[in-house]
Amino acid sequence: MTGHLLGAAGAVESIVCLLAMQNSTVPPTINNDNLDPQIDLDITPNEPKTRAIEYALNNGFGFGGHNATLIFKNGSTLS
Repeated sequence: MTGHLLGAAGAVESIVCLLAMQNSTVPPTINNDNLDPQIDLDITPNEPKTRAIEYALNNGFGFGGHNATLIFKNGSTLS
């Protein structure tokens, strides 16, 4: 975890998405210990998971309404 990286946040998040895809590792959601058993949502709490990642979505919400979304596709699945 890092603090907010301001202008570098989007670049760092994009690098994390690409590394997760390259290493087939889903990063964990930290500090989420109170899961609702009635909500069937795989959020990867506290520990990373190993699995193939075909797509990754990165949302960047900046100050003043400057927002962006990037979708990455794993190129190793292309033939």
